[in-house]
Amino acid sequence: MIFLQLFYTFFKIGLFGFGGGYAMLSMIQGEVVTRHDWLSSSEFTDIVAISQMTPGPIGINSATYVGYTAVVNAGYSHAVGILGSIVATFSVVLPSFILMILISKFFLKYQKHPVVASVFDGLRPGVVGLLASAALVLMNGENFGTEIYDIITSIAIFSFVFLASHKYKVNPILLIILCGIVGFILY
Repeated sequence: MIFLQLFYTFFKIGLFGFGGGYAMLSMIQGEVVTRHDWLSSSEFTDIVAISQMTPGPIGINSATYVGYTAVVNAGYSHAVGILGSIVATFSVVLPSFILMILISKFFLKYQKHPVVASVFDGLRPGVVGLLASAALVLMNGENFGTEIYDIITSIAIFSFVFLASHKYKVNPILLIILCGIVGFILY
């Protein structure tokens, strides 16, 4: 039963997750933490952190980790958890695969059409909204702490990384390594 739920849930996320993986995060969190209670908020936060650091799109990485964790948390073995990760990953990718095959046939021919241009003009602000929602979902106690020292430290690290990334264009890999070292030292 959980495999059908995983398939349906992640197929739906893949079908309506416009804007890529970061835009999908709020949808994934709503489904797997709030609606189905497959993961705790803390587990989801850990999965997002791991998904950001591993190669590949964050939405697909998150689906893979969520599928595995949801099945294991449901009482199945770790080997069956691998099947859960396969089901979730396959189902989140399947809608995009189908849509890209269909759209690629028609998009090049009709991309200048006023209706198509209008649809994309409407999608752009929606995607920005989904990205902002994903950012707000991640601004919680698990990421910033609950004690004043943790909150101030987290805000300082956040500010440093934002400034280094946005203004000085520091390599994200270097920033991840530096933040890991700082976290190891401070916590």
